Amino acid sequence: MNMKHILPVFLLTLMFSTLVTISPIQVSSVYAQSTQLSDAQAQKAALEAELASLEAEIAAKQKELDGQKGQSKSLQNDISVLTTKINKAKLDIKAKNLTIAKLGGEITQKKETINELSDKIDREKESLAQLIRKTSEIDESNIVHMLLSDESLSGFYGDLDNFQSIKRDIRDSVQSIRGVKTKTETEKKTLEQKQNAEEDARAALQAAQREIQRSEAEKKQLLSISKNKEKQYQDLLAQKAKRRAEILSALFNLRDSKAIPFKDALEFATLASQKTNVRPAFLLAILTQESNLGTDQGSCYLTNPLTGAGVGYKSGRAIANVMKPSRDVAPFMEITAGVGRDPMKTLVSCPIGGSGYGGAMGPSQFIPSTWKLLATRIGAALGISSPDPWAPRDAFMASAIYLADLGADAQTYSAEKNAACRYYSGRACDSKKPANSFYGTSVMQKAQNIQENMIDPLSGN
Repeated sequence: MNMKHILPVFLLTLMFSTLVTISPIQVSSVYAQSTQLSDAQAQKAALEAELASLEAEIAAKQKELDGQKGQSKSLQNDISVLTTKINKAKLDIKAKNLTIAKLGGEITQKKETINELSDKIDREKESLAQLIRKTSEIDESNIVHMLLSDESLSGFYGDLDNFQSIKRDIRDSVQSIRGVKTKTETEKKTLEQKQNAEEDARAALQAAQREIQRSEAEKKQLLSISKNKEKQYQDLLAQKAKRRAEILSALFNLRDSKAIPFKDALEFATLASQKTNVRPAFLLAILTQESNLGTDQGSCYLTNPLTGAGVGYKSGRAIANVMKPSRDVAPFMEITAGVGRDPMKTLVSCPIGGSGYGGAMGPSQFIPSTWKLLATRIGAALGISSPDPWAPRDAFMASAIYLADLGADAQTYSAEKNAACRYYSGRACDSKKPANSFYGTSVMQKAQNIQENMIDPLSGN
């Protein structure tokens, strides 16, 4: 078959395939999809309206609560405060359930959109394959033979025009695939954001439920105290004051540094939070996690700046790769000189499991080269020229700055958890990598405990 016969047949085939794809069934399917989309949009609008109403109620309850907290201490006022907190928490739970329902619908829609885009890519690829096959058939035709045949030259050039048209169709198809791929990636990112938002809402929902349980238990305790037993109420206040004192004086463990009172740790964390917007409880949880990890790993001294070799400070055993000489030894020497420390008598971390390199410094466990990158920002935040990695205040600020860079300043559950995973391994949390996700989950559990059992009792929340 010559090219003059191939092209008309092929073009007619394309036209016919285009026409037959628009079937009554597909029209019905499109109508159904349109109806579903309309219903989903209506449901979303209703949820958003109800959510806005609830948020207004919550704001009113918060204003009422702020007013009650400003009043003098009394048994009746404490009961009123708890009642308002319980009612506000119940509204929070209702709002979070609505948010989760709304996000659930949006997540389903996004997944369907991604599936549709994937199908579209597959169809475009098949269409492109057909175009390429037809082009190959034409390329294989004997052009010389056609020029020497009885066919008119004008007909030949017409066939060539059609050939160029197919090439343009190929180019358009490739561009279409690229465009759909870009849109698919955008939809996937949006889906991930909504899934994170759903995780955040569930975490907030659980927090509100725990708040109700605590408040109702405390309210029950207060209601058991009759008006004629004011002394019992005063005893209760004394117990709370004693608990606050115990929390403030409790030792906060730090890796490769002496433990400090929780009062100081909270002060450093609060200062760092003011500069970076990283939540104090989360920052304290990170450093607690690092301290716990450091307990079993020991620490080392650098002994040979040329090779990076050193010794374990407890065992005295020689360790070849305490610090990477080409990357960290020179910064380490500069850092220790700047803060007046002897580099050969300053603790750094040992390599984990004997592989890789150690050399991480102080409570925040930064290697020297990374600390140098952050040193100017740490110093500016604290108003000093030479921040000290082994000084708790400086270490808190360093961790907060780095965690803010990793997204923890958003203060949502998913943002903090992913920042913790990145702090540990350089990657976001991934269920397929249990060790990485375990670190993030553990930090978030510690943060919850520190917030609810240490920080909240100090603030009276």
